[in-house]
Amino acid sequence: MEINNKPIMLASFPQAILHVDGDAFFTSVEQSLHPELKGRPVVSGKERGIIACASYEAKALGIKRGIGLWEARKKCPDLVVLPSDYESYSLYSKRMFEIMRRYTPMVEEYSIDEGFADITGMRRVFRMSYKQIAAKLQREIEQELDLTVSVGLSLSKSLCKIASDYRKPNGITAVQGKHIHLFLQRIPLNEVWGFGPNTVQLLQKHGLENAYDFIQRPEKWAGKLLGKPGREIWHELRGVNLLPVTAEVKPANISIGKGKTFTSPSSDKDFIYAKLVRNVESAFIKLRRHQQRTRELSVSLRFKDYRQYGLSAKLNRATDSTQEVLPVVRELFEKLYLPNHEYRTTQIVLTRLESSQDTQFDLFEERLRVDKLEHIAKTVDRINARFGKHKVGSAAALGIRDAPANDRTELPWRKMTLLPGETARRRLRIPLLDIKV
Repeated sequence: MEINNKPIMLASFPQAILHVDGDAFFTSVEQSLHPELKGRPVVSGKERGIIACASYEAKALGIKRGIGLWEARKKCPDLVVLPSDYESYSLYSKRMFEIMRRYTPMVEEYSIDEGFADITGMRRVFRMSYKQIAAKLQREIEQELDLTVSVGLSLSKSLCKIASDYRKPNGITAVQGKHIHLFLQRIPLNEVWGFGPNTVQLLQKHGLENAYDFIQRPEKWAGKLLGKPGREIWHELRGVNLLPVTAEVKPANISIGKGKTFTSPSSDKDFIYAKLVRNVESAFIKLRRHQQRTRELSVSLRFKDYRQYGLSAKLNRATDSTQEVLPVVRELFEKLYLPNHEYRTTQIVLTRLESSQDTQFDLFEERLRVDKLEHIAKTVDRINARFGKHKVGSAAALGIRDAPANDRTELPWRKMTLLPGETARRRLRIPLLDIKV
């Protein structure tokens, strides 16, 4: 490959952005909690039947996220398969972000296992270079959490996200402004943040091979071909930070969704509907907890082969009552369900949310009936808060209890190992180490 030595910019770090990305985060947390699993091929996702996360030992054997457990076990009979322990993963995630905030208050939690940090100007505070700050942060996460992370350091979010993936696992890649042109010549189009498979194919049809080829084209060309997102990526790859790190908590009222994968695919209509109703109940519990109402809902069913179909319905009034929407949910389900087909997942998504504090009555609504349904919902919430989630619920969801138990119904270790005073629903927000002496 011919190397182009013409720099994009001469400044080293007019701004400094970090991207911290956990290495095989879920399985790394499991290996931290259970030290005897270190060095062994470990995967999570036993409850779903497909791999949610694979350790690097498992990846070395060709086992990756998204493949079925039966296929993974064929490749590695000694594979350690664990149910996902999202409670512990969340706790480790919070601690990782707390460590990042020691170096700057400008930390953006992008997902459970990755985040951005703007450390511009922090060299004076810590009396070290930006790369030394990145390395110190990485060491502290490993020392305190027994997890490795990969870190990318550069001038923009897009560049540092690509950089963090460049030397995985447990790597640090720093891309200064004067080295952007050298770095991007090594980055294929499919590794650019924001370029999906269709975009990559489109760019390849125009003779582009890597990220550097893209930024060598004029900005006007990128905008004409890919629109506003294309122009943003073009600038970001050239070191112009158009997507600033934001420490504000993302609004939680855009939508609320609940979905559940069955422990085994099923063609039983009553069981599938019961699973959907349980998702509806969970979604509306969260809706009421955040003091929201919904004006639109979407129901989707996923086949065993991962094909998925859904339907939406707009409601004539905003509501937070489970019982009020169940007739609508049933109607959508009847239109979606196909007999003699096996399904693996049901899902409900609530959109067009608004605050339940801003009550506005409709002239023709049945106010007495609405008040009764809201009173039922609040009563159910109070009972479930005292005795456990879903202790009281719709009769349609009772069919879930009849599902046969199998090895995929196994609970995570933390839910089965309780401290004195803990219950299945109420536990201290601390992880437990499983160390055998």
